[in-house]
Amino acid sequence: MSWCLCGCPRPWAKRLGSLGWGGPGPQGAGRALEGGWSRGLGAGLRCSCSEAPLPPKHPQPRVGLGLLPFFLACAVYLLVQCSVDQPSRVSALLKSLPVLYLAGFLGTAHPGGGYRSLLQGALLCSAVGDACLVWPEAFLHGMAAFGLAHLLYLRAFGLTPLKPGLLLPILLVSAPYFGFLLPHLPPHLVWPLLAYSTVLASMLWRALARGESARWGALLFLLSDAVLAWNTFFHQLLHGHLLVMTTYYLAQMLIALSAFQSPRLKSH
Repeated sequence: MSWCLCGCPRPWAKRLGSLGWGGPGPQGAGRALEGGWSRGLGAGLRCSCSEAPLPPKHPQPRVGLGLLPFFLACAVYLLVQCSVDQPSRVSALLKSLPVLYLAGFLGTAHPGGGYRSLLQGALLCSAVGDACLVWPEAFLHGMAAFGLAHLLYLRAFGLTPLKPGLLLPILLVSAPYFGFLLPHLPPHLVWPLLAYSTVLASMLWRALARGESARWGALLFLLSDAVLAWNTFFHQLLHGHLLVMTTYYLAQMLIALSAFQSPRLKSH
């Protein structure tokens, strides 16, 4: 009885001798190994134990089950918001809770790295923005928090592949819409909203270039903000807040799910 290269007993000597490596019998097999046939052994006579697949070190969680608390938190906020008209700390907490949960849920994505951390930072900034927008007087603070969130998303999505051709359709949609709303905007919000819109359009560009679920999340984010701007500055829509929040929560969820789809979670 001899030993295979991984340490488990195998009758290698007899088999090597039958193949004529180094001569017949165990002695010939020994000469084959001593004469440099170990490379042939490793390539052509592998032990079955070395061929068994190894379990992954960091298996991905079951994403569907992990999102159940997120959907529950969304439902609770939307139901409570329908019956509460006055801003309060409770409504601010309930509004930001789904996004806070997504930030924590991203901690289960493997491997980690810069991409996941940037998404978590963007979600935390978004939660701050959610809380600020509960009070109308904190609108600028909320917009600044969301602007920072989009910058973190933009950094996470990176600049490769560049795909500059995607900028044209984004510009053709966002510029006329901003021009339409411009006469209805308060003067002190024109430049902050222009800066925010530029950052949002840039984030959308990079998300479309990245692909996966991030692009659909960015598109829904743009839709949510467009409805919010229409609802706030032009005309109050029936169930407008419901439309804004459902598209917003779905957008954040789809962007967060991109951390579970990419084999290389790193920013460029």
